[in-house]
Amino acid sequence: MEPFMDKVTLGWARRIAEAELGESLPRRLVHSQGVAARAEELGRLLGTDANLLNAAAILHDVGYAPRLAITGFHPLDGARFLRDEHGADERLARLVANHSFALLEAEERGLREALATEFPLLDDPLLVDALVYCDMTTTPDGGRTTAQDRVAEIVGRYGADSVVGRFIRRAAPEIFSSVERVEAALAAQPR
Repeated sequence: MEPFMDKVTLGWARRIAEAELGESLPRRLVHSQGVAARAEELGRLLGTDANLLNAAAILHDVGYAPRLAITGFHPLDGARFLRDEHGADERLARLVANHSFALLEAEERGLREALATEFPLLDDPLLVDALVYCDMTTTPDGGRTTAQDRVAEIVGRYGADSVVGRFIRRAAPEIFSSVERVEAALAAQPR
């Protein structure tokens, strides 16, 4: 396995996201592009994994594409698509599968074992936190927001008693902690 992804792979990731989300879910694509823009800002923090984060950011919601929605759980559907149809880098598929504490939502959906077995969480806390930070500080329209406002927006959009509403409220403390860790790491970077 390569220690980092190159710019060619990053271009491939962008093309896949556009092909799968562009026509059917343009707002989801705009969100993903915003998440990728946030990832670019973390480049110096992640060094050789900057392109991996960027590829995961643009592809994190690809599983929402109607033709890919097999289980209806977008992190798992997206990761399986990347692995099975594209032979994607294992770390990329695992990041997509586990983005933004997806294991907690998988539990709500009865898919925890499948997700954890097929796509174990990466043992790279900074990289995992970085993807959470990028996703949870980006609005559905690709703009910047706080993690608190993003969680509130998700609860409002899906409803507090929905699967997603229950999951996001449960994950909120972990999301906020991830965002705080990334913000602290950014603040510690030399200017």
